[in-house]
Amino acid sequence: MSEIFQLLQSSPLVFTCACAAFGLMIGSFLNVVIYRLPKMMEREWHAQCAELNAQAAEDPLPGGGVSLAGAAEGAPRYNLVVPRSACPHCGHMISALENIPIISYLLLRGKCKGCGAPISARYPIVELVSGLLSGYAAWHFGFGLATLGALLFVWALLALTFIDFDTQLLPDDITFPLLWIGLLLNLSHTFTDLHSSVVGAVAGYLALWGVYWLFKLATGKEGMGYGDFKLLSAIGAWLGWQMLPLVILTSSLVGAVVGITLIVAARHGRNVPIPFGPYLAGGGLIALFWGQTLTQSYLQMMSTP
Repeated sequence: MSEIFQLLQSSPLVFTCACAAFGLMIGSFLNVVIYRLPKMMEREWHAQCAELNAQAAEDPLPGGGVSLAGAAEGAPRYNLVVPRSACPHCGHMISALENIPIISYLLLRGKCKGCGAPISARYPIVELVSGLLSGYAAWHFGFGLATLGALLFVWALLALTFIDFDTQLLPDDITFPLLWIGLLLNLSHTFTDLHSSVVGAVAGYLALWGVYWLFKLATGKEGMGYGDFKLLSAIGAWLGWQMLPLVILTSSLVGAVVGITLIVAARHGRNVPIPFGPYLAGGGLIALFWGQTLTQSYLQMMSTP
């Protein structure tokens, strides 16, 4: 084992390739998280509603219906591990050979082995993006704690991005641990000092919280969800308050361009909400890898007469 660590530490190429391969495998797991975590949240909400409705838990519903409590109690286990992944069309259980990142999708030609139904291209895309970003994180930061932190940061943001695209939710099960891990990592100044990390967490939350209330007072509508506040707070905890302007600027610019494009080209209704979490995640990744360079370049440009 020590020889493996020595090889990874001494050879940047081997370390980068190892992290990229591991990122591909994590990408496969992220697909499970993206698909199942919202459903797990929905089941939990149903169970909580059933607990609050004691009468529904005791008496059958009129017309032979089933109460939420009864459905929750009789429901099979459903989490990130159980049951095994299966085709949603025919129930075909996915074997280990059918679950090799990217390769299995190509060998199966994007179709279920059991029924031939098409498999969403999102699965290999998530795996590929996870692998590429993981490899780049290893190459950028080198062997050490910073790469481990960057990998966790990348994987969490990937999961949040696609969950928000699908459901317009940013689960606390990801954002809260992400925030606390960022603070803990910066105890040793992994990405920034602890003071900047704590201020970044507070400032990140309050920045979007203030925008939310200004927009609501001005229009009477809610412009964003509380999950966006928590995500920016987590990004601030990881990268420090100094990176927040860059994150907000880049995410707002990209979000505005994409939103206008959807409205004009895809006839996306103006009243249909567009998730902001993916753009915050993109801004966070830009700040993670190139934040210092972009900030210094901007300051030099402003100081040049």
